[in-house]
Amino acid sequence: MPNIIAYAALLIWPLIILWMFRKMPPERAFIWSILGGYMLLPELTEFNPPMIPAFDKASIPNLTAFVVAIMVAKLRFSLLPEGRVQRLLLAMLILAPVASVFTNTEPLVFGYIDIGQMRLAADQVNSLPGMQLYDSVSALARSVILLLPFFMARHLLASEAMLVEFLRALVIAGLIYSVPMLFEVRFSPQLHTNIYGFFQHDFGQMMREGGFRPIVFMPHGLWVAFFAATCALSALYFVREATPLDRLQKVLIAIYLIVVLWLCKSMGARLFVLALAPMVLFFSAKAQLRVAAAMAAVAMSYPLLRGADLLPTRRLVYYLYARVPERAQSLEFRFHNEDLLLAHAWEKPLVGWGGWGRNLIRDPLTGEIVTISDGMWVIVIGQYGWIGYLGTFGLLCLPLFALYWLYRQRPKAEVPRVVGVCALLHGANLIDMLPNATLIPLTWLLTGALLGHAELARARQREDDPRPSDGLARGGLLASARLDDLGARPNRGVLR
Repeated sequence: MPNIIAYAALLIWPLIILWMFRKMPPERAFIWSILGGYMLLPELTEFNPPMIPAFDKASIPNLTAFVVAIMVAKLRFSLLPEGRVQRLLLAMLILAPVASVFTNTEPLVFGYIDIGQMRLAADQVNSLPGMQLYDSVSALARSVILLLPFFMARHLLASEAMLVEFLRALVIAGLIYSVPMLFEVRFSPQLHTNIYGFFQHDFGQMMREGGFRPIVFMPHGLWVAFFAATCALSALYFVREATPLDRLQKVLIAIYLIVVLWLCKSMGARLFVLALAPMVLFFSAKAQLRVAAAMAAVAMSYPLLRGADLLPTRRLVYYLYARVPERAQSLEFRFHNEDLLLAHAWEKPLVGWGGWGRNLIRDPLTGEIVTISDGMWVIVIGQYGWIGYLGTFGLLCLPLFALYWLYRQRPKAEVPRVVGVCALLHGANLIDMLPNATLIPLTWLLTGALLGHAELARARQREDDPRPSDGLARGGLLASARLDDLGARPNRGVLR
């Protein structure tokens, strides 16, 4: 059980957000409100009043930053996108959880199984309750709250200067977080237990390569490793942009963050840095956009290919068994669970099984869960069906497709280098969501920032070349006056 410090941290964080908005430019305060909450607040701790979504480390920073930005900073945000594609995807994302409630009103009963005319019964009958009307209200409110970083970033972080601010915040956050990460690498993961009173996951999964990998205050060591990878790649951007006078400092920071990443003992995060570091350092921004759009296409098509059994999963498992048996066993277990969960999801393909763990497969006699859902894509499909999946991943992938299409149509236009790097980070997050459920508030923040930049860039190009809009961004432009206002303050909140 969480201790009083865990609940106090959730209560104090809104006051810290209020202080940041009073002392910092709103763009910087917004970034650190979301980033700091993700880094520092306790896991699996929430205030859960009836009829409304639980208040936890995701919803409290999101909701507080939104309210404070309106009440204190006097900012205004549009919650309804102007583009038809954005509106459709947003509606699918928000309404699929609501629709899933009305298609899952029946309880799921466990304790017996019928075999022909014979019924095999257990000693005790258990059940999962059917979903009710208030669940739909809670699901709608939860979806909107989780999307608040997307709405805010689309307005506040659209300019190149604000994207640089975001990358700089990641580097600073990586340097700060490296201290508790290195502590746990040396002394074992124990900070969450010592401070908040409980360990948030399975301790055995934090033991790797003859030592420990850190978890600090995040859901899992894999989340920490991916966070370290994004910080290291952000540092490499500043290495490329450095002047001769400060290049050595930037190089040392990047090397340090890469070493910290390596100590996280996550093969996936290491591969991301090995693959993307040369792109950040040497590739053009347009090439980076092409790679990011390709990663988005893989993320969108993966569930369809898995469902159609078009991916060589068995061949890959056999290949790994001959070389790395431990990895092969883990991958085979993951693929087997995905097959079971996909078959279960196909029983309710449109809007899924809803919440309460109904998307998981359970023992028909005991009701115990017999599957594990790791990838975000299979979780979304199981809970909210293909409508929810297309809405969620479609909105996540849209900025990368929009940016690629925008600059493909105008080959002479120059792509800001920071846009290419941010696109790579976002594409890596989309790929990481195939094996892991790393859909976090920072994901929505970067999605909104990139979509806002795509709209801003298209509006600027239309001023120079007033041709009819086309492609994914059709109808998705911000009003010209609002875009001019965004571009008129490119240096607010930029660290010097």
